Amino acid sequence: MSAMEAVCDGEEPEVVTEACLLSEFSERGEARALINNLPDIHHDTVSREATIEKFVVIMDRYQEQPHLLDPHLEWMLNMLLEMIRSEKSPPLMVHLCFKFLYIISKVRGYKIFMQLFPHEVSDVQPVLDLLCRQDPKDTETWETRYILLLWLSMTCLIPFDLSRLDGHLSTDPGLNRESIMDRILAVAKSFLRVSDKSRDAASVLVSKFVTRPDVKQKRLGDFLDWCLTTISQTSEITMEGTVTLDGALQSLAQLFKHGKRDDFLQYAPTVLQCLNQKRIAESNQATLRKLGVKVVQRLGLTFLKPRLAKWRYQRGSRSLAVNLAQSSVTESVEATKPDLESVSQEEDYDIPEEVENIIEQLLVGLKDKETIVRWSSAKGIGRVTGRLPKQLADDVVESVLECFSFQETDNAWHGGCLALAELGRRGLLLPSRLSDVVPLIIKALTYDEKRGACSLGSNVRDAACYVCWAFARAYEPNELKPYVNQIASALVIATVFDRNITCRKAASVNILSPQGTFPHGIDIVTAADYFTVGNLNNCYLTISVYIAGFEEYTKPLIDHLVAMKVNHWDGVIRELATKGLHNLTIQAPEYMANTVVPQLLPMATGMDLHRRHGAILACAEITHALYELATQNNRLHPLSIEASPNHNFLLFNAFLVTDVFLLFFFNPRGFGGELMRPAVCCLIEKLSLSKMPFKDDPVITGWQWLIDDSLKNLHLFSSGARRGIQDAALSALAALCLQYYQVEPGVADVEMQGTVNAEQSPEVLTRCGCALALGSLPPFMIRGKLQKVRPHNVSSKAASLTEARRDAATAMSQVGVAVGVCAQGSPDRVLCEGNIRPVYEALLGCMNDYSTDSRGDVGAWVRAAAMTSLMEVTLLVVASAPELLSSDLVQRMMCCLAQQAAEKIDRYRAHAGTVFLHLLHSTDPAVPHIPHREELLSIFPLETGTSLNWNAASQAFPHITQLLRLHQYQYHTLLGLTVSVGGLTESTVRYSSQSLFEYLKGIQQDATVLQQFGDTLLRIFRNNLRNDRVSVPLLKMVDQILANGCFDLFASEESHPFCVELLAICKEEIKKSKDVQKLLSCIAVFCGMVQFKGDVREKVLVQLLMLLCHPFPVIRKTTASQVYEMLLTYDDVIDDDQVLTDVMASLSDTNWESDIATMRTHRNQLCDWLGVPRPILVTKVTHLGD
Repeated sequence: MSAMEAVCDGEEPEVVTEACLLSEFSERGEARALINNLPDIHHDTVSREATIEKFVVIMDRYQEQPHLLDPHLEWMLNMLLEMIRSEKSPPLMVHLCFKFLYIISKVRGYKIFMQLFPHEVSDVQPVLDLLCRQDPKDTETWETRYILLLWLSMTCLIPFDLSRLDGHLSTDPGLNRESIMDRILAVAKSFLRVSDKSRDAASVLVSKFVTRPDVKQKRLGDFLDWCLTTISQTSEITMEGTVTLDGALQSLAQLFKHGKRDDFLQYAPTVLQCLNQKRIAESNQATLRKLGVKVVQRLGLTFLKPRLAKWRYQRGSRSLAVNLAQSSVTESVEATKPDLESVSQEEDYDIPEEVENIIEQLLVGLKDKETIVRWSSAKGIGRVTGRLPKQLADDVVESVLECFSFQETDNAWHGGCLALAELGRRGLLLPSRLSDVVPLIIKALTYDEKRGACSLGSNVRDAACYVCWAFARAYEPNELKPYVNQIASALVIATVFDRNITCRKAASVNILSPQGTFPHGIDIVTAADYFTVGNLNNCYLTISVYIAGFEEYTKPLIDHLVAMKVNHWDGVIRELATKGLHNLTIQAPEYMANTVVPQLLPMATGMDLHRRHGAILACAEITHALYELATQNNRLHPLSIEASPNHNFLLFNAFLVTDVFLLFFFNPRGFGGELMRPAVCCLIEKLSLSKMPFKDDPVITGWQWLIDDSLKNLHLFSSGARRGIQDAALSALAALCLQYYQVEPGVADVEMQGTVNAEQSPEVLTRCGCALALGSLPPFMIRGKLQKVRPHNVSSKAASLTEARRDAATAMSQVGVAVGVCAQGSPDRVLCEGNIRPVYEALLGCMNDYSTDSRGDVGAWVRAAAMTSLMEVTLLVVASAPELLSSDLVQRMMCCLAQQAAEKIDRYRAHAGTVFLHLLHSTDPAVPHIPHREELLSIFPLETGTSLNWNAASQAFPHITQLLRLHQYQYHTLLGLTVSVGGLTESTVRYSSQSLFEYLKGIQQDATVLQQFGDTLLRIFRNNLRNDRVSVPLLKMVDQILANGCFDLFASEESHPFCVELLAICKEEIKKSKDVQKLLSCIAVFCGMVQFKGDVREKVLVQLLMLLCHPFPVIRKTTASQVYEMLLTYDDVIDDDQVLTDVMASLSDTNWESDIATMRTHRNQLCDWLGVPRPILVTKVTHLGD
């Protein structure tokens, strides 16, 4: 059940109930244990890293709810500080404790956490000394320096003059110690230049320390001079310069933020002048530009008196008691109206000239290319505007609105939205301005600008949602009432139709916030909540239909799709939009027929490709939707001649006959054709399904030409577009034939029955398209011509026609299902006794298609299609005329399926197994003549159809190997197992061989069954001689069988026929072979056959000794190695111990990769020791003619 359905049924979605489950710091015991264990594990690197990781995992759980840690911060801090202060703690231990403190501060935030540090007079000197001993260049201990700087920031708040801590420094001229004040300033300046996070803590230290009364009096001017000098003389070209500028700007921003205005006002013009000369706003570093904006806005607040603008709009009161005491909304509204006379009196003060420069810089920052700069500028605009007179503040608002010009970039639109949100939140955007602002915000909610292969504007739309969120909380409902419908429609459109999931979720949350003022807000939020809008298809096709049921939103939703989404650059959005229009037609059919379709017609014949594509699809979908609606209501089609004789139909027909058709003569292929062909085929399909009155119209000929040309020229299109064009053309052909090619119901137009005829084309894709076209034809088009639908593609074995064979196999079943079955029927009209066998022969032939090319086993496509077609045809025949199925056809079909179910490719094994079980378990009616039905049902009970996972080798092979017990399945099952046991995939080889050996162990004592198995194995070998697909895996499988002693019963008898035959076939297989893998596999089999006694052993040794002089060095070396291991394994091969020693020494000491002449001498010596005849080198005799 979807989240939307759950909500609609009165249930809460599961994903909602799982949110925000944390209610307390439940891991406090584990955290305490980890901290207590620090002294024991700090020296061990592995334990130390594991402990840190555990603590990080615990803390990170509270990133969203850090306040839950507040009751526990003090005891964690005290435990860690106690270890830090202990004289027994080594430096490594101290650094580890500071790392834990940093992890806590990162989660809770340094502003809260630093307040817990002890800040008594006695702490100043130790903290400062410990900080001075740190190495700023040590990258492993930066957390220590960061925390110490924060701690020092708190100790600086002691209410005593720092000179008291200097002792006799001022009275004893012999001592050259620095004062505490100078030391702290020196430390702060040094850490403002470092590249790690300590720089941020140093700026906090500066803001706390320099603003002290005693330090401010003595060092403020000097420190500001140092900052300005640093800024002026430092270049941002180098990384070091960037870091230095960052530290200086941070310290200035913090100072002007925390310092008193009276103390800093005299320095503000100088600082502003320095920043203007440095041109921070033009820096390439986003961080520097952001800090520049921060400093500039703080300067602006310094220039302006800290007063709260009386003219601002206020919703209610800042006092909760006052709000609760108000008895009516009217009183509330009246309480928020400012007294204009008092406002004009209080605003009578001069604004410094520098403020204009500052506002200009902030407005420029709104258009910056980085979000962090724009966001900081927006907050600065809000802060500074709050201290301006009403007239000047309105001028600032006017300047912000200029960001929404269509000549501006998406950055300016985004910055403008952020600024408007800040102004609205602060009450600085008066209701009188809403008439100018709301239209711009509505435009921003749909802002989308194409840039290359992607689009820009998702951040603008997200920021516009934030503006709506801010306005809903800033203004009384009565103020927004004139604009509610506009804003509601825009937000609903963004909720269901925005391409970006973040924007859809942001918009859905905004609908929830002002639910009391939005029309049907509760109902919409229930259907389109934060989670259900995550699925784009669901938004377009389901949620939009529900929302369009409310009259206020019906036309806005439709108009937006037509204006913005039908011509969207993203093809997926265009297609979804047209399907959405189909679903929305039911809500406003007259509006669709009389307004939307006339709008789409000019778009469908325009020059813009995307607009044309979307409009054609939209026309198709709307037409079909109108037809379905008219059919349900027994009314005339709104676009038919009877319903609209002089308007839409004439336009529609002219559009179809002329413009769209001509498009394909000018651009039949290429990108335009690839995009438009599926669209026009869809149009043909939908118009045909809608039964538009085009019977005997010339346009039908054009449609048929387009479909034929699309199917016959698929090879001219890109690979990515072929499948879409083919599917669209097939659907269009089926609908076209069904509607326009019937003379009377069930009788085809004879002239049109031969329209698709290209099965013998040299182009494989043309064959594919035409084969599938035959399969898609309605039954009446095939009846009387069934004999001509011959499986040419199926019988062709050319490797290049694999796709054609696949589609032909699919089409055969489609044709069979279309025409039906009648035992005594005509072969030209139905499947009957006269044509059923050729169909099965063709499909069973496809089951043996193992074609390969550079893509791998492409024949698997044909086999999979044949399996599906066999199942469909068999079930069709069984349901109508089971007597047509002969026992030999059913046996061959089931055996082929068993073979495929035992093979190595998981996907096709699963498909074969599923088809096999479907036919076996079919009971309505049952498939006749299945061999060993009862035994099969015992192996595969009915419940295995759902529980057995054929993709898992561990589950499939234990079942499939049981078919080896059934005589009629043994050959094909063993053939399939051969390629699995001798394959390359480790899991497949392991489980298939394990299942095979379990079966062989069970028949070890039954000589008859084992002999039968051996005969089947040899028959497979003979039938696939020199077929590397089977022979090489079979050799590997035989090697494993011999190594596991599964043929020990044969080994006890001298020259057993199985052994003799196996040796003969192996010799034939490797005769004149240069396949190294095959030769290596055969060597292993020969070594395993040494266990057989009699003449077989001698002949095997001869083969092995011949391979010791093979032309390939790797074969010679491997043979020697394998023979050495063989002699160790089978100690009865050589009776004389001395000879055995000599043979083993020769095999191991000889360099078998040397020249063959030398190897032949060693080989001959081995022949003599082993008592086998030396191989004789055959000399080629050349006969010279006359």
